[in-house]
Amino acid sequence: MSKETQATDTVQQIDVQATATKVLEEVKTLDLAKLDHFLYDYIIPYGTKIVLAIAIFVFGKYLARIISRLLGRAVLASSKDEMLQSFVTSIAYFLFLLIVVIAALSQLGINTSSLVALIGAAGLAIGLALQNSLQNFAAGVMILIFKPFRKGDFIEAAGASGKVEQMGLLVLELRTGDNKTVLVPNGKVFADSIVNYSRNETRRIDLIFDISYDADIEKAKSIIAKVLFDDENVLNHPEPTIAVGSLAPSSVQLFVRPWVQTSKYASTQFDLLEKVKMEFDKAGIGIPFNQLDLHLPDNVEIVRKA
Repeated sequence: MSKETQATDTVQQIDVQATATKVLEEVKTLDLAKLDHFLYDYIIPYGTKIVLAIAIFVFGKYLARIISRLLGRAVLASSKDEMLQSFVTSIAYFLFLLIVVIAALSQLGINTSSLVALIGAAGLAIGLALQNSLQNFAAGVMILIFKPFRKGDFIEAAGASGKVEQMGLLVLELRTGDNKTVLVPNGKVFADSIVNYSRNETRRIDLIFDISYDADIEKAKSIIAKVLFDDENVLNHPEPTIAVGSLAPSSVQLFVRPWVQTSKYASTQFDLLEKVKMEFDKAGIGIPFNQLDLHLPDNVEIVRKA
């Protein structure tokens, strides 16, 4: 091969290498330009919005919990009502959390005005579908306003009785005497009669003692009076009532009406029944069984079997 041919081949190789290097540099420049464009136009703006939206939601949720608890404590300090505190805390947390969600979505660039309108329409639809739940919610608000009972009271409402544990947005929680939990819808509680056994400091115990017609009524009354006088739980004012209340077919019924502290009601009632029965037995005053007089025609013979 001649020197001219070798020189020509060398020049061609140099041109090819230069062209390839130039093309590669242009490709790199083009990729970097696209990357910068994608980074500054999409990743940074939208990434910043997403991070801020997450921060708003997390911080807002934490702040909503703190504010709702503070409102609940303020309500408890002013009203001394733990049920009202629980109710206000739940409502406040839900409302603040809804505001936080709307703020986070607004940070993402979502049109919140349309979202609020959508929430309103959805709320209307849900309200129509959950009329009973809304009724229970409204009844719960009315109960908190009128306060027919407080936490710890023993009540009877909507066919259930028990100690008030707490009142939620929709149901009232009662604990029965045998430690069962009963959930009663607020709507039924407010629509029915409510009997609060714990509202007043004192209660009257209504007792009936049956004695036979042959027994000495005055003696029986004096025995009952002594039992009431010796019981430290029976109040002197108002004075207990002891009177003949009814002449039943099989017995004379003595109505006894002592007054006691509400907290001592059940225990005192049990004690009085036991003590009066024991004193009647000592005094020979019988408590008769039901009796029935049977009249037969004169021509009827009664055959006794051995």
